[in-house]
Amino acid sequence: MDNVKFSLAAARVNAGYTQAEVAKMLHKTPQTIVNWENGRSPIDTANFVFLCELYKVPQSFIFVPSKST
Repeated sequence: MDNVKFSLAAARVNAGYTQAEVAKMLHKTPQTIVNWENGRSPIDTANFVFLCELYKVPQSFIFVPSKST
């Protein structure tokens, strides 16, 4: 189980939040959350830490897709 990693989207859904709810908490647009979750734009450290705490998931359990080139 230690090797299991979750996407930001899976962690959010598991925690019971919608993209709109998370966006409102962070004062971001829902599209920003979508972009973070699918790797279209990078998430900064402060927001990543906040989301891990909000979702109650250790940072090491989350993977963030990288932007494809």
